[in-house]
Amino acid sequence: MYNCKKCPGYCCSYPLIALDKRDVERLAKHHDMSFKEAKKAFTKEDHGRKYAMRRKRDEHYGRICHFFDQEKRRCTIYKARPSVCRSFPGGNKCGYYDFLKFERSCQDDPEFVALTDNAN
Repeated sequence: MYNCKKCPGYCCSYPLIALDKRDVERLAKHHDMSFKEAKKAFTKEDHGRKYAMRRKRDEHYGRICHFFDQEKRRCTIYKARPSVCRSFPGGNKCGYYDFLKFERSCQDDPEFVALTDNAN
């Protein structure tokens, strides 16, 4: 079983965090904004999607979700997170977390951040 609290946020670094209209509405409500304000502040059109989460620079993965706390390595909008985040990883296993646990064991370092080719 994976534990997101022990992960440095790999899934938050995906090149596309696809949103739907309901996700933008949820973000707007969470931030006490109008839909239009939230759409402008938090989304962009990307990868053929009308709504995609804006991202920011990250020391480990290059780019990461706009709402990711880079010091604590956690989501800052967990209760208002998008649908795709709510359903991730879709089961009770996360491939990156398994990889991370293995690498941390091999490195004998419980804080080691294992990177993948996509991180560069």
